[in-house]
Amino acid sequence: MRIGLSMKYLYFFVLLSFGLSSCVKNNPLPVWLEINTWTLNSNPSSNDPTGELTHNFSDVWVYVDGKIIGVFEVPCKIPVLVSGSCKVTLYPAFKNNGLASTKKIYPFAEPYEVTMDLAEGETYTFNPSTRYFANTQFWIEDFEDSSVKLVKDASVSTAEMTVESNSSNGPWGNYGHIALNSAQSLWVGITEPALPLPKSGAEVYLEFDYKNTNSILTGMIEIQNGAQVDHGGFTVSQQTSDVKWKKIYIDLKDVVSNTPNGISYKQYLRMLLDDGLSSSEVYIDNIKVVHF
Repeated sequence: MRIGLSMKYLYFFVLLSFGLSSCVKNNPLPVWLEINTWTLNSNPSSNDPTGELTHNFSDVWVYVDGKIIGVFEVPCKIPVLVSGSCKVTLYPAFKNNGLASTKKIYPFAEPYEVTMDLAEGETYTFNPSTRYFANTQFWIEDFEDSSVKLVKDASVSTAEMTVESNSSNGPWGNYGHIALNSAQSLWVGITEPALPLPKSGAEVYLEFDYKNTNSILTGMIEIQNGAQVDHGGFTVSQQTSDVKWKKIYIDLKDVVSNTPNGISYKQYLRMLLDDGLSSSEVYIDNIKVVHF
């Protein structure tokens, strides 16, 4: 009886093993897509000057033949169960408002597309590049002109911004530097001139490069007929370790779309010495308001 039962189970496991090996044998090998970091290039057809081509496209949205594969941090290597002639489309993506939980396709840059023959088990390497759509519009302050369009609000500011150029501190030429201390503890800069911005759900972003040991508050001033409304603000946290240049994209669409009385808008950056600090510094560059 025991021998018969053992043989019964042995027969079952042989069949199971044969079935599993058959399944593995019949399944196709994946194609591997190895995607490196993004490059942002100039677009010779652009309507506006695009300024310095800095970016923080930290992720990629991957589509194959129009079907989404997923969203991945670059560089990455991902498997896909496709083969033959396929169109691979890669969209540059970023952390909306600096939040890792809100990865979004950058709305102003072209996707990277290629049609190619994919063979099972093979690895294909992509060095994706992109460029602004030609109809993208910009307000830019990169501190390279003789006049600065980020104007100090003298009614409240006690600190000053200086325009500096130091290759060890700013990789793109000139940049703005605000030093804060207990006596000079506040600086507010407002973009000039006021900008008419698109409504009806259109994409609008404030983006800039920064290096900071003090938090930065950003906000928007809505200019109405005879009135101004302050819509503030989003806070960029101070860097407490490994202080380095970063880039952030701040979504302005909701403010602009939900202010039907707004005729034009100004951005502002506000730095108030953080609690517990006796001094701090903020470096800013490549400030852009971007929209279609």
